[in-house]
Amino acid sequence: MKITLLVIGKTDSAYLTEGIGEYVKRLVHYIPFELEIIPDIRNKKNMTPELQKIQEGELILAKLQPGRELHLFDENGTTFSSREFSNFIERKMLAGIKELVFVIGGPYGFSEKVYKHAASKISLSRMTFSHQMARLVCVEQFYRAFTILKGEPYHHD
Repeated sequence: MKITLLVIGKTDSAYLTEGIGEYVKRLVHYIPFELEIIPDIRNKKNMTPELQKIQEGELILAKLQPGRELHLFDENGTTFSSREFSNFIERKMLAGIKELVFVIGGPYGFSEKVYKHAASKISLSRMTFSHQMARLVCVEQFYRAFTILKGEPYHHD
C-alpha cells in the first residue's frame, strides 16, 4: 500500500517545510509515501468561495485513479485518537487497498462533488489549524500510526 497526502498550494514557512521533511524522511522507512502539491488556483481573489471549491475539487478528483481511495481531512469528520488512527490505517492495509489518498483542501473546504467521492472524512481536532500547519500534523500522525503498528516506543499511552 502507498499513502499520498494531497494538498492545495505549496508550504510557505521554512520551519513547517523542515518539520514536514523530517517526518516524511522517517515515514518512508515504513511505507511508500508521497506529498503531492496541487498548485494554487490563479485569480482566486476574484472568485466566490463556492467557485474556488469547485475548481479545487476538479483538480483533486483529476488525481483519482482506480485503486486510490479518497479520505478528506475535514473539520466535520470523525475524530480519532492516535491509536484509533493507526487501527484505521491497519484495516485499510489488510483490505488490500492499493493507495490511500488523504487530502487537505483549500481555505473553504471541499466541493460537494469531492465529498461524494470520499470514503471518509477525518477531523484532526475540534480546533482549527492553518492548512500549512495541518500538513505537519498529518505527516506526524502517519508516522506515529506506523510506530504504533510496529510496537515502537515513539507513542506513549
